[in-house]
Amino acid sequence: MSEHSQHMEHDRGSWGSNFGFLMAAVGSAVGLGNIWGFPYKMGSNGGFAFLVIYLLLVIFVGVVVMLGELSIGRKTGLGAVGAYAKLGKKYKWIGLLGILAAFCLLAFYNVLGGLVMRYMFGFILQILDVDGFAGQSGNFFGYILHDYSGMVFFHVLFIVCNVVIVMGGIQGGIEKFCTVAMPALFFMLLFVIIYVAFQPGAGEGYAFMLTPNLKPISTFSGFLNVLKTAAGQMFFSLSLGMGAIISYGSYLDKKENLQKNALLIIIMDTLVALMAGLCVIPGRFALDPTGSLGGPKLLFVTMQNVFSRMGPIGPLFGILFYLLV
Repeated sequence: MSEHSQHMEHDRGSWGSNFGFLMAAVGSAVGLGNIWGFPYKMGSNGGFAFLVIYLLLVIFVGVVVMLGELSIGRKTGLGAVGAYAKLGKKYKWIGLLGILAAFCLLAFYNVLGGLVMRYMFGFILQILDVDGFAGQSGNFFGYILHDYSGMVFFHVLFIVCNVVIVMGGIQGGIEKFCTVAMPALFFMLLFVIIYVAFQPGAGEGYAFMLTPNLKPISTFSGFLNVLKTAAGQMFFSLSLGMGAIISYGSYLDKKENLQKNALLIIIMDTLVALMAGLCVIPGRFALDPTGSLGGPKLLFVTMQNVFSRMGPIGPLFGILFYLLV
């Protein structure tokens, strides 16, 4: 290895600690995929039946792919394109497909992230008594979807926030942020789960999620539909197949136990997805009885109703929830 390449490798940076890596990797896996996608896909695909297939896919597919991507990243020390090219030039196209997948995801993710930020600012304005956010529920969601200038503003703001964090590098940006944000999100979800559990009607949500019901997959077409949705959700939620885990693995120390790290990432990601389901679906039955069990309104309308009914402390928790999401 030349002196120049050694210098470049040294400048590339690395994770400050294994905990920091885990929080960043879980932060990549956890997010809108879990807290937005998982509850509404479970809601629109039969609840318990979807949950069973999702967990089986995580165990028998997710673990293997996660371990494979971490291994490729650490072995090569490169991002997705370079890693596959190093394994063999004929495999470079696989890395390019991963980057293309991430780019396509980014196209809608930034818009969805902007919506989440708009809700966070909505609760800030509610505290300041600036706009009529309180009590609007679904009407507010319908309004912001047609507030094009506002959508563009928060879309750009979301991108800028991401750029600023990534510019901080591995330790000073991503790791530093996720080390604080991920534990905070866990405790925020735990608080909301406890609050929702004491609301009348929440039991129907738990029954929908946890009572054995395989009717949605009793037909071949129904099974294929739930399988397709659960598989897509698993890859999306775990950030697999899009280069992210390969890139994160490329910064890992050679001494780290990859099997342990892969299992911890998947366990924590799945735990947060289940916690999100326990927040949103019982919350829909208890505090948003007219709402739909499918679609993005679960994260927005249902959760807005949850925080709006907490009284004076609701807006504060609303700000923290959407900030961490």
